[in-house]
Amino acid sequence: MRAAIIPPFPALWIAVAIYSAPLENHMPRVTRRDLLKAGLAASAGAVAADKNLPSLASPAASAAANGASAGAPAPLLRDQARDPSDALAPRQRRLLDFGWRFHLGHANDPSKDFDFGLEKEKWTFADSGSFLPVAGLKFDDSGWKPVDLPHDWAVELPFENTFRPDHGAKPLGRAYPETSIGWYRRVFDIPASDAGSRIAVEFDGAFRRAMVIFNGHYLGENFSGYAPFRFDLTDFANYGEKNVLTVRLDATLSEGWFYEGAGIYRHVWLTTTHPLHVAHWGTFVRSEIQGAAGTVSISTQVENESSEARTCKVTSRLVDAAGKEVAAVEAKPARIPAWGSATFESEARLGHPLLWSIEEPNLYRLLSTVDSEGTATDHYETKFGIRAVRFDPDQGFFLNGKPVKIQGTCNHQDHAGVGSALPDRLQSYRIERLKEMGSNAYRTSHNPPTPELLDACDRLGMLVMDETRMMSSNPEGLSQLERLIRRDRNHPSVVIWSIGNEEPEQGTPRGARIARSMKRLIRALDPTRPITEAMNGNWGEGLSRIVDVQGFNYAGGGEQHLAERIDQFHRKFPRQPTVGTETGSTVSTRGIYVNDKERGYVSAYDLNYPSWAFTAEHWWSVYDARPFLSGGFAWTGFDYRGEPTPYGWPCISSHFGIMDTCGFPKDNFFYYQAWWGSKPVLHLFPHWNWSGKEGQEIAVWCHTNLDSVELFLNGESLGMKQVKRASHAEWKVRYAPGWLEARGSKNGQVVLTDKRETTGPPARLVLHPDRQRVAADGEDVSVIAVELVDAKGRAAPTASNEVSFKIAGPGRLIGVGNGDPSCHEPDKPPSPTEARRSAFNGLCMAIVQASKQPGEIRVEASSAGLEGASVVIQADAANLRPAVR
Repeated sequence: MRAAIIPPFPALWIAVAIYSAPLENHMPRVTRRDLLKAGLAASAGAVAADKNLPSLASPAASAAANGASAGAPAPLLRDQARDPSDALAPRQRRLLDFGWRFHLGHANDPSKDFDFGLEKEKWTFADSGSFLPVAGLKFDDSGWKPVDLPHDWAVELPFENTFRPDHGAKPLGRAYPETSIGWYRRVFDIPASDAGSRIAVEFDGAFRRAMVIFNGHYLGENFSGYAPFRFDLTDFANYGEKNVLTVRLDATLSEGWFYEGAGIYRHVWLTTTHPLHVAHWGTFVRSEIQGAAGTVSISTQVENESSEARTCKVTSRLVDAAGKEVAAVEAKPARIPAWGSATFESEARLGHPLLWSIEEPNLYRLLSTVDSEGTATDHYETKFGIRAVRFDPDQGFFLNGKPVKIQGTCNHQDHAGVGSALPDRLQSYRIERLKEMGSNAYRTSHNPPTPELLDACDRLGMLVMDETRMMSSNPEGLSQLERLIRRDRNHPSVVIWSIGNEEPEQGTPRGARIARSMKRLIRALDPTRPITEAMNGNWGEGLSRIVDVQGFNYAGGGEQHLAERIDQFHRKFPRQPTVGTETGSTVSTRGIYVNDKERGYVSAYDLNYPSWAFTAEHWWSVYDARPFLSGGFAWTGFDYRGEPTPYGWPCISSHFGIMDTCGFPKDNFFYYQAWWGSKPVLHLFPHWNWSGKEGQEIAVWCHTNLDSVELFLNGESLGMKQVKRASHAEWKVRYAPGWLEARGSKNGQVVLTDKRETTGPPARLVLHPDRQRVAADGEDVSVIAVELVDAKGRAAPTASNEVSFKIAGPGRLIGVGNGDPSCHEPDKPPSPTEARRSAFNGLCMAIVQASKQPGEIRVEASSAGLEGASVVIQADAANLRPAVR
């Protein structure tokens, strides 16, 4: 066990002058690589491992920026009065989601943007404490809209046939200055007892280009819409008084070619610590498995944000899911200089650890305590799992020494009803749906995810390819990458890092140089995981020679080349592991069986795909048959707003999903379930309501993993089909009203049947909540599916009736949807207690969120001429997360 001391960093002030872009957060915008490029010298004691490099926004770096030499006392940067720090409370991390105010600004007209940029104003960015009236406590925001976070203002905007259909047909961008700027304000108290503590505000993500102002003081900007960021509030706080946090977001420009939302769409936190504390994302847990035993290695970075050197030690306790302590280790004490940091290393050996796996996602907690002179100055908790991962060039992917075929999906982050502002429960809901399909892996396309998604993957057993948004070795790109790695490296679900997607420089020497720099940074922060990039061409060139695992996006051409090109690469580069980073891209619309360009619908048979893509059956047959392929990620698990393919307007969302935007399965869902899952599957389609097509041939398919299927029409056999691996069964049937029945056999015995009947018109509604008990915490949700059925209770597969929702009790409606890629009805209800949404092919959905009061939430659904339905969601009393009032 050892402690690596990081004294204040010299010479960084020059670097700041060279890289003068605004600092976005507490992660370094200028790295050691930048210092070396700039020819700057640093003392040997200062250039410890990259993972220990203090950020420019940290006190240690600030001290260095003011000329402190290594090991020398830091200059007085803050109030030097000695605080009674032993009396300070340990770490508090409180949710700052509730009670915000929101108002649209204007990208072009300062008079409509709360005078931001108005020439007659005398303020400048250097003005301290008088930045803008809108950022002050005296500003009247009573006319602003009350909102809780997460919040996406883009999803509230109307659909327009814009010049940016790829972004979900929402009026954002330079042509829409009046809806592309958003302002947020939050007034809150900081108690006088917090004086002497360190206080920071942490944003999990905000889209986009956030300018943050606190008590009238400009703090800085964050450009990325996906990377987390934080600012230190300590010097600017009003202790024992009210404080105001103001955020201006500019969504005029985009980072992707898909719907990205707009707003503070992830959580915000207020963190208060003792000056001697574990650094932000300051723990790193690694594990090794030796037979039945395991070794856990722990690195803990401790910061001393005070003006006097402090001696401290770190005690690490490992606790299992049942709360039982399984190990405890104590690192050797170390003396940390003023405004400096130290990294403490320790190691614990476990006799029979419970491994994290897809089937049994066992988790542990690391409880870290910083102790100085007998006083605990910080408590810090880190969740982790013990597992081993390996990518093999001949045998694919291994988890805990066992071969696992990656059966993954790529996904964007939006969902019906809420846009990009997903409550935490929806992250779990989406992972549960993917697991039900048989999927075991998730690619965070094409950006850092929200932390709660990774929490869900850890908890439910889903492998993750974690991807950064900006493929660059410039200061901004490396800053975003570093934040991603530091934040996510303790998640056992994350098994591989991706540094980009289909990048223009992927096959060039310059691209290789960029990738090499990014890889060097990742290796310094996390030497345990491999690195890839999703490449849609240039395989074997450019950065292919840099990444650890070759990523295949499609085959760089038509369907007929997929197997040929993959096999060719494997022959030429037999020692490089491979994975399908993005494949499939089958397009389909739930419940539609004839292509309809005018309405923007694509048939749900596994037949339609763009020129670069493949059917589900084709790509999986290729990957399934090749042991050297680690598996692949289908594009996509869920439909998403934007990128309408193959049709444009009136389409406002994609057709790529295996499920629609609500999470309702399309027919291909059952293809993957059949060949990715372990249980017998038999799915018959299409529906059997084809009035007016009597006597015409209808294609009838079965997705199944059984040996054979026999099809019957009105009791008469239409023949038996044998089912080859990774394929389907298919018939041409002349339509006659009545019923179709499929009988699936295994080893000569019928084990499953599935039936489709000609049904009557819709007669009543049926409600299917995903959960009937939720936590009364102001955050938890129940997803309620509405099914339209006929008088006999059979699904009405083409029903499009409008459904009205009303709720009573301690809850609210936060969104509605139906999965129709061409529906222009609003996602957000005009009232928290009432909403409307038309059904699409017999289904629609409402999302109900509990308040903080326990009780019964009654949800009623009605539709003209139909029998309505109601359901009670029980909101149970819950321990609320600590939150700022």
